[in-house]
Amino acid sequence: MKDLKIQINVSPDTYLRDPNGSKLGRKIISIGIDLIDELGFEGFTFKKLGKKIGSPESSIYRYFESKHMLLVYLTNWYWSWIEYKLVFSTINLSSSEQKLEIAIKIITESIKKDDLFSHINGAALDRIIMNEGGKTYHIKEVDVETKKGYFKVYEQVVQRVSEIVLEFNPKYKYSHMLISTVIEGAYQQRFFAEHIPALTDINKENERTITEFYTKLVFNAIK
Repeated sequence: MKDLKIQINVSPDTYLRDPNGSKLGRKIISIGIDLIDELGFEGFTFKKLGKKIGSPESSIYRYFESKHMLLVYLTNWYWSWIEYKLVFSTINLSSSEQKLEIAIKIITESIKKDDLFSHINGAALDRIIMNEGGKTYHIKEVDVETKKGYFKVYEQVVQRVSEIVLEFNPKYKYSHMLISTVIEGAYQQRFFAEHIPALTDINKENERTITEFYTKLVFNAIK
């Protein structure tokens, strides 16, 4: 999937100027992903990013009002892309069971390839979501940002998979809780496998076990 064929749209509320509209903007996104992946969100600053891209720090602020908003943009881009994958992979399927199996795979598997889009390192962005994604909403201002719609795309992903759960079993009462637990849990298990292996039963070389575990968990819960 190359960006010449796919256009991932991100809410304009997440940026001041569309970074996809200029060479500098795309560079901010590309190098920003690499730098956050390398330094972690706490160690990342616009000053360091400006030095990397050879542009004044002030030029970055023309696109994003803060590094928090850059992270919000990146998470929105990521979940928009996941939603695209869900739609593309299930649209022609009639079996709700097959659709759900594919959906669980998409929301639990890690991304190994990094050539999905010319200026987006998909593998690095996936690691950022695993390590830093929760920092977009584990903040004091979460209620305000929810009202602004910053988490709308993530909500849409959960809603889309929840609908498949209800297609499989219309009487199941906890579809949103189940799917949000699967998504967050899969990232947490991957993190544990990488950093605190005593807290999980998988290792970083065998992450497909995570998909297997959550597939069994979901179907056992809804049957």
